[in-house]
Amino acid sequence: MSIFDQRESDIRGYCRTYPVVFDTAYNARQTDESGKQYIDFFAGAGVLNFGHNNANMKQAMIDYLQRDGVTHSLDMHTTAKREFIDAFVSTILEPRNMPHKLQFIGPTGTNAVEAALKLARRATGRQEVVAFTRGFHGMTLGSLACTANQYFRGAAGVPLNHVSHQPYGCETPCQGCTLGCGLDSLEKLRANYLDGSSGLTPPAAFIVEVIQAEGGVNVASHQWLQALQTLAKDVGALLIVDDIQVGCGRTGTYFSFDDMGLDPDIICLAKGLGGMGTPIAMNLIKPEIDKLWSPGEHTGTFRGQGLSFVAGREAIRYFEDDKLMDEVRAKAKEMRATLSGLITHCQGIQLRGRGMIFGLDVGCGEKAKAIVEQCFQQGLLVSACGSGGRVIKLIPPLTIDDDDLKQGLSTLSNVITDVWEAA
Repeated sequence: MSIFDQRESDIRGYCRTYPVVFDTAYNARQTDESGKQYIDFFAGAGVLNFGHNNANMKQAMIDYLQRDGVTHSLDMHTTAKREFIDAFVSTILEPRNMPHKLQFIGPTGTNAVEAALKLARRATGRQEVVAFTRGFHGMTLGSLACTANQYFRGAAGVPLNHVSHQPYGCETPCQGCTLGCGLDSLEKLRANYLDGSSGLTPPAAFIVEVIQAEGGVNVASHQWLQALQTLAKDVGALLIVDDIQVGCGRTGTYFSFDDMGLDPDIICLAKGLGGMGTPIAMNLIKPEIDKLWSPGEHTGTFRGQGLSFVAGREAIRYFEDDKLMDEVRAKAKEMRATLSGLITHCQGIQLRGRGMIFGLDVGCGEKAKAIVEQCFQQGLLVSACGSGGRVIKLIPPLTIDDDDLKQGLSTLSNVITDVWEAA
């Protein structure tokens, strides 16, 4: 038995899907200790938007450490934090006329969601929050209440209260969907809020992912998102956008909701925000809402991660011009073309996604598991997600080399074709 089997908790999950010991990694490739290389279409579940060991970020971190830069600061002021904030405001917020404040919290996405829920309840004086079917927002109790997956919810050990789930407004309804998705569900919800005898009162907030990554790469329609925003404003609720996995350039724009006419009250970011894989989470909050906090009401030991600020500042450089986002859109086009051809050959697969996140709904978890396993054996890392684990999620680094992208897509196509022909 390995030391992992002997001593690491049985709760570990991804290592069961990829049962090797990885040693090194660069951009879109990982190498295990035997020297075998794997093209990475998983990218740390969206953390590594800019690849493993990004050269610019690595050098910036080395330089910072060598000059004894502050690595831990709670919420004290540091030069690293100032440089990150200056860059984020000038490059991301100001061009979009976004006045939002930056709140740094504990270094994971679930903490960003917890803080957003607290503040929404403070701002409205209400307790209830509306989340959506198939959504994923984290594993701590508040964010877990917003998460729809019963497998994750079942580990809570206590009731998950004060959150209700409504149908998600998919751009393309999932295969076999019976959840009543679409604009009609929002209109029914509006009618209930306006009917004093419905027993339903308006919530503190609606929390939504523009693309539900863990939920099966379900993409919300623009019309539905705009209707949701209107409903939130009309009933005095906040709109919280969870952009933790699909933000930071994943969709070909910095935010997943860019150019949609949306103006969220709170935006939750983490994962790719730090650029290098170093932990960081941040909420963007409208100033009139942010001022409702009292100092120290939501805290966290590791909200002042110096190395994350340094690497994250380097990540922002990718958005100072259009070069990377143009490349992302070109790679997304190539991915869609290849995958569309594949599903034409393999009947019954549904393709969903936008930018450089795609989901292949193969209909059942058994097929998806076989595809993930065979891809791994052939040197490609992909993961399964969605209801019953039936969706193959593709989320490679945005910086992936063209040759690695082509090779990975070729491997995936061959594996899926083999699984389909064997069925």
